[in-house]
Amino acid sequence: MNVIGPRREEMAAAVPARLPASLDLSGAPRWGDTIATAARDLRATLRLWRLVWTLSLFDIRLRYRGSVLGPFWLTLSTTIMIAAIGFLYARLFHQQIDHYLPFLTVSLILWNFISTVTADGSTCLTQAEGMIRAMRMPHSLHAARVVMRNILVFAHNVVVIVGVLVIFRMWPVASVLTILPAALLWCVDSFALSLLLGMLGARFRDTPPIVASMMQIVFYLTPVIWNPAMLMHHGIAMVLVRLNPFYSLLEIMRGPLLGEKVEPVAWLVACGYSVILIVLAGGVFARARGRIPYWV
Repeated sequence: MNVIGPRREEMAAAVPARLPASLDLSGAPRWGDTIATAARDLRATLRLWRLVWTLSLFDIRLRYRGSVLGPFWLTLSTTIMIAAIGFLYARLFHQQIDHYLPFLTVSLILWNFISTVTADGSTCLTQAEGMIRAMRMPHSLHAARVVMRNILVFAHNVVVIVGVLVIFRMWPVASVLTILPAALLWCVDSFALSLLLGMLGARFRDTPPIVASMMQIVFYLTPVIWNPAMLMHHGIAMVLVRLNPFYSLLEIMRGPLLGEKVEPVAWLVACGYSVILIVLAGGVFARARGRIPYWV
């Protein structure tokens, strides 16, 4: 009599009769699964908005550690640059100073936000290599961190805009409500652009210098230091300006701040480019999210 091991009947009763077994030999995950995983990543970033805020403040404090003025050095440098080139370019372009200087102030500060988000977004994942490898957190959080950090910097430069508008007695009261949807669209586009460029920068390390070179060219092709009204009688040039996505994005924010009426075409073009950017960034993120830790 065997008293050590269980009897054969008891072992057969302990094991289920049949277990459904399936083996997935497909090389790539299904699109539905990747989209669901990417959506969970984005929802986790929204839930961790306090962490995004804290990390953004930490970045700014670390950048200006030991400085007396801190981030207000950006405000001072922006004021000096506007004052230095504003009067000169007003004479070169034959513009009235009371119209050109507010235009230049708003345009340069908005463009600084765009260019900084673009530059920081292309390195947002590679600079967070240690965090990505060391802890479990949503990858989209690093793109949100870039956007929040630049919003805080932009808030310091708003002082310059308010000061110039007060000096030249421009009160954009009637169009101030249109700034809110424009600012929301800017935040969404900045997040999508940072996420897209961050993944490209992690996969292809030549992306940051390429983006920096392209933004320098786009700066001169976009009405930032020159007014688009100068091209009113040049048909093909004005068409090229209107097809520029940065022009539409600038116009929906710059027009209300200057008290001007924004054309519906600018809103349509800006929304159209935004939809393309969001779909492209979402598709790339859903497809490449699992490879980000290997790329960085």
